[in-house]
Amino acid sequence: MRILGLHVIDFTLIMIYIVFILWLGRRAGKANKDTNDFYLAGRKLGKFYQFFLNFGNSTNADQAMAVSREIYRQGIGGMWIQYLVLFLTPFYWFTTMLYRRSRMITIGDFFTERFRSQFLGGAFAVFTLVMAFIGGGVGYMVAGKTMMALTPKPIESYTTEERQRVEWFTERKMLIDKKNVELRLSQQEEARLTELEDRFKKGELKSFASYIKPVAFYFVYAIIVAIYTMMGGFTAAAITDAIQGVLIITFSFLLIPIGLSRVGGFSGLHERVPDWMFELFGSASLSEYAWYTIFAMVLANLVSIVASAPMMATAGSAKDENTARFGMIGGMFFKRFLMILWALAGLLAIGLYAGKLHDPDLIWGFMTNDLLFPGAIGLMLAGILAANMSTLDAGSVTNSALFIRNLYQPFLPGKSEMHYINVGRIVIAVTLLGGIGTAVFVGNLLDLFKYFISIPAIFGAPIWLAFVWRRLTRWAVIIQVVICFTIYAIIPNLFQTLDWARYNESFLLETTPKTVTVTTSALQEDVEAGRADKIGTSIEKEHIIAPAGVFFEHVARDNPEDPSSRKVGIGRFHAEIWVLSWLSIDFSNFTKAQLVTTRFLFDALFPFLLLFVISFLTKPVYKEDLDRFYGKLRTPVQPTPELEEKALEDAYQHPEKFEKDKLFPGTQWEIMKPSMQDLYGFGGSWLLVFFILFLLWVMVNIK
Repeated sequence: MRILGLHVIDFTLIMIYIVFILWLGRRAGKANKDTNDFYLAGRKLGKFYQFFLNFGNSTNADQAMAVSREIYRQGIGGMWIQYLVLFLTPFYWFTTMLYRRSRMITIGDFFTERFRSQFLGGAFAVFTLVMAFIGGGVGYMVAGKTMMALTPKPIESYTTEERQRVEWFTERKMLIDKKNVELRLSQQEEARLTELEDRFKKGELKSFASYIKPVAFYFVYAIIVAIYTMMGGFTAAAITDAIQGVLIITFSFLLIPIGLSRVGGFSGLHERVPDWMFELFGSASLSEYAWYTIFAMVLANLVSIVASAPMMATAGSAKDENTARFGMIGGMFFKRFLMILWALAGLLAIGLYAGKLHDPDLIWGFMTNDLLFPGAIGLMLAGILAANMSTLDAGSVTNSALFIRNLYQPFLPGKSEMHYINVGRIVIAVTLLGGIGTAVFVGNLLDLFKYFISIPAIFGAPIWLAFVWRRLTRWAVIIQVVICFTIYAIIPNLFQTLDWARYNESFLLETTPKTVTVTTSALQEDVEAGRADKIGTSIEKEHIIAPAGVFFEHVARDNPEDPSSRKVGIGRFHAEIWVLSWLSIDFSNFTKAQLVTTRFLFDALFPFLLLFVISFLTKPVYKEDLDRFYGKLRTPVQPTPELEEKALEDAYQHPEKFEKDKLFPGTQWEIMKPSMQDLYGFGGSWLLVFFILFLLWVMVNIK
């Protein structure tokens, strides 16, 4: 018996899970007495809840999907779209401490206090609420696409349109396979393949059809998360994250043993997957993720991480700064370990289903439906829902806090605590439902992840400088935010809607197509095609690198059926490349990897350039206000409210006492000499980074 395409056992497991977390949310809500309880769980969470809160808040099913979908496209090097965070983890040792010592509720409060500017606090709140729609959209897309892959229609139930789209996909795959084997097509076949490629870029080809209607699913999913979060606030998020953490671990392990058995173990995997797809840092000629691309993405993400709104709440909810630090590092590194399993799942997907799916975002759901059995499928789906919910719940509470403290309360002060909590609950519902729009209008997860890497750098750069440089000014931040938001967000989204830009010949520039020869070990398919005598023999193979859009993500013919049709830009417009082109740089000879590298280096460094230049031209914040701000950051959190008040008052009265502990005393730089705890924590974190890299290296080299 099936319900909406799911076996009754799987459907029952999902229902039990949903009822259970709703009950937990209701129970947690009884403990909320004021906004401090609702938004920060009373600042009393211990190491257990901090571990799972940070693990759950940082671990989304969409990340597992992104890792597996990019590896499916690019080989193991594609995992760096998510795994680049591995190199950022040691820096959380410092940022978590600073956020806990700031003793604030939101990052909007941070901007208000550091720059004495309600405007900047409100601007960050607005920015984060807009980003929340994007983040919510990611969660909905992952859950929705996984559900679609788990509920495929039988062919006889296809509509005429669905049948046509699937036939186009099958025909395109057949022509690509023929071209790879024979290295040429007839003129008629080449024209047909070009037409189908243009349709593929426009999303018109599908490998299957599903019973699930995405928009209806998004609404049901959003309502479930909204109900338990609105009832329980941050306490509910922490408790449910602990439960959901177990499910996340479960879904990360489920596919591996069965998938390995299906391909014939690690040796069978290497027989089916090309050698270059096992290169950890990507092939500079074939992959979009060369080593320099990964470096640029790491740099951009390092700038961005401090602008993640839930970081203030997760750190602030800990009972002390050491609990916050160890909870953050422990939760983050456990996630990094699980990502190795996600990477292996991506490699298995290549070995099992290479070229069989129209949308790589579907790969996790497709594997689940093909490899698992009733009951296990229900656990997998519950784990995916749990992973997304564990991020959506904490994020929605943080977004609610930003709205109340930095937008609502400044205009309507003096209301009761319950009034602010109830308004905050409404905001939770609005932000969760708002993400549905993003899920509907954005084509794939990769587009969204690239937004997450670059756009938060707009506020990340001033936060980093605000921690360490007194000379950073209010007007420098305001001007930098306006300019960068225009380049990183407004122009990329606006230009893809304007016919003037989409059909502009100068914006339709593409890179030069290339043919590269690579030396690789023969696969089973090479032996079958007569290119090698046995598997593993060293052979040379030609790969055609198709042209890539320079300014637009894709360039295709407006009417795929008409060879003379004019071309049109599709997807994100890369304003960063456009700005750099004003310097007469010729990007037509760049590879895809070099274009991506250029974009992310611009995203990471340009905000700092603006901040330094404009700060020296504008009026600094008053010294008394800065002394109070930095005095609080230098004062450790105390075990009791009485000791807290005494320590902070001493810091406010005697700011000069911190001068001797600065690396550069007598300057505008507020970089403190590291303590032994700082060095041990930071150094130990890097040892864990290298250990996880070693495990990853072992995984890709087992044969």
